[in-house]
Amino acid sequence: MLISILFHPRKPESKPLAAEISAWVASQGHETWLGSNWDAEEVHRMTAESGLLIVLGGDGSILRAARFAVPYDTPILGVNLGRIGFLSEAEPDNWAAVLTKVLANEHWIERRLMLQAEHWRDGEVIGRYMALNDFVVGGTQSRVVRLDLQVDAHHITTYTCDSLIAATPTGSTAYSMAAGGPLLPPQLRNFLLLPVAPYLSLDRALILHEEATAQIRVSTENEAHLMADGQDFAPLREGDEVIIRKHIHEGRFARVGETGYFYNRLLKRLGFER
Repeated sequence: MLISILFHPRKPESKPLAAEISAWVASQGHETWLGSNWDAEEVHRMTAESGLLIVLGGDGSILRAARFAVPYDTPILGVNLGRIGFLSEAEPDNWAAVLTKVLANEHWIERRLMLQAEHWRDGEVIGRYMALNDFVVGGTQSRVVRLDLQVDAHHITTYTCDSLIAATPTGSTAYSMAAGGPLLPPQLRNFLLLPVAPYLSLDRALILHEEATAQIRVSTENEAHLMADGQDFAPLREGDEVIIRKHIHEGRFARVGETGYFYNRLLKRLGFER
């Protein structure tokens, strides 16, 4: 099996650790490829041939790598070099023990809902995006936006707010949580919509079924934008629409712990564990 290992080019400890992991994996009889998480073209090519993608870095590194892995259903194993590491399964001091179980097939695959967004303008799709965490439709330069929301072709409300978050269960522990949204365990097949700083608007999160379609129309003259996982950026004009629904593929993560790990890990990573 080919195992690809991605290091973070701006974390000094990342590349040496990646080389150490690569040498260890090779000693177990597997072919390896080592590369930078920022080398998009090469990572995309190698991920298509890989049976496992090991990602060194924080959650941002894993979000970036997921874009390469998802189309090929390649499972991801994260080694946490960040501050929180919600998505990681291993740490720098236990990666060998975790990998030993994975290579011995003593692991399970966690499947996580992903979202896709289409950016429509004048009746045409001008951009398509995917997100493991969230999409954010918001204003620029600290200006509010007016956003008309339809769910499954039914008008729900018009928001006047700083932004509107569309988050997966994975993303419910990110920006959405910081904005006061609910926490959804990763096995749920739902996504949520949460306004940020709504003014005289619906101020509660909406939990949608995985088959729902959310249509967001920009109805303000103020500049707006669409962000995907905090990485892709698309400017929005008045009259533009963003249509969000479940992505055809899922994020796949190699896990060696118990299936009910989520709440204990969440409290531990947030520093609330006794």
